[in-house]
Amino acid sequence: MPTIVAIDTPTLGDRSYLAHDGRVAIVVDPQRDIDRVLALADEAGVSITHVLETHIHNDYVTGGFALAQATGASYLVNAADEVSYDRVPVRDGDVIDVSDSMRVRVIATPGHTFTHLSYALDATPEDGDGGELEPVGVFTGGSLLFGATGRPDLLGEAHTHDLVHHQFASAHRLADELPEHTHVLPTHGFGSFCSAGGAGEATASTIGQERRTNPALTDDEERWVADTLAGLDDYPAYYAHMAPANSAGPDAPDLSAPEQADKVVLARRIADGEWVVDLRNRTAYAAGHVTGTLNFGIDGQFATYLGWLIPWGTPLTLLGETPEQVAEAQRELVRIGIDELEGAATGTPEDWTDGPIASFERGSFADLAQVRHHRRVAVLDVRRASEFTASHIDGAVNIPLHELLGRVDDAPSGEVWVHCAGGYRASVAASVLAAHGHHVVAVDDSYDEHAAASGLPVRVAA
Repeated sequence: MPTIVAIDTPTLGDRSYLAHDGRVAIVVDPQRDIDRVLALADEAGVSITHVLETHIHNDYVTGGFALAQATGASYLVNAADEVSYDRVPVRDGDVIDVSDSMRVRVIATPGHTFTHLSYALDATPEDGDGGELEPVGVFTGGSLLFGATGRPDLLGEAHTHDLVHHQFASAHRLADELPEHTHVLPTHGFGSFCSAGGAGEATASTIGQERRTNPALTDDEERWVADTLAGLDDYPAYYAHMAPANSAGPDAPDLSAPEQADKVVLARRIADGEWVVDLRNRTAYAAGHVTGTLNFGIDGQFATYLGWLIPWGTPLTLLGETPEQVAEAQRELVRIGIDELEGAATGTPEDWTDGPIASFERGSFADLAQVRHHRRVAVLDVRRASEFTASHIDGAVNIPLHELLGRVDDAPSGEVWVHCAGGYRASVAASVLAAHGHHVVAVDDSYDEHAAASGLPVRVAA
């Protein structure tokens, strides 16, 4: 039996995979920072001979091309994909012999994209008796996920109708052609906006489990299509840049430390309207920060939300408590194609400015309920529109976080209590509003657990 190692990238909600037989390995859908993969292969003492892409990704820049170049591995990409580099073109039904104990079978599974592929991994049976190779897992990319599928709308509204029906058929093809014990090994579905529907807390699954619980396999097609389309929501703006980058064959990133910026340089960059991003957690940021900086904490979905909000190409400088924090952020950013940094600085706000240190209050939903008994305050909900529609505080104004930069003038005046679902997006929004001179209080609390329980009037969709 092969060893299959999942390589998680939780801030983007994705997984890559290294599968090996103790001698040779395949890698599926690697992220841009390929040093993680090379380290795992080195630790296992295996040679990477094949790198496989399930599709031209929309939510991250692939490391597949660079990994193949670095290792001399064969780079398998759908023959129908229009790319500008040499690859091993594969098609539905192709069989790739990896070793005498491991092979890969190509299965066309359109739906997330028109050219999406899945790869069934056949290997020596667990008893190791040298018999016929049998299916042990299937790398499903953005096709069949845990309790869900990949979303069908990333190629544009004109293609969504066709793709959603393809996705339904592809899920059924995998379920029909593979035995129940086959492990389902998706790339998306762990928080990625590439997912349509929720995967819950599942961390592993099989074809048999999906047959019993996945709506794509338990509902009829008409109902599933309607539910899937109705559940589609906004996705990050930076997705528009990912497929072109991946079709061009991106190089490995340069992760060398950015140039250090002093107080004078930071002040000039803020004054010039450049982005200076504070990576500290929201508690530290609220307690004290440089005026004009924005807070995207490295402790949350940093790359997703920064990539969603930043106007593409805007000069970017990072502020972190330590060089390690800056390095972590830099690694996150190259995964979505933000390779160039203007610079960085480390330490505390006192190290970054000679001016006054700004701050704003934090509170809970219980605090908000109490305050509303004593004075008039505004409530700004920065969750997505679908979240707001499902449930919201009566009287709250909804400006989704990804729209806030273009709608700052729509934010309420006076004292504004800003909330989201858990606190991360609220801190980003509070930093944006504070940079524009608003009086903000960031609600650092769980909406689902505490909003209604605090006594706030909550409207819930029927």
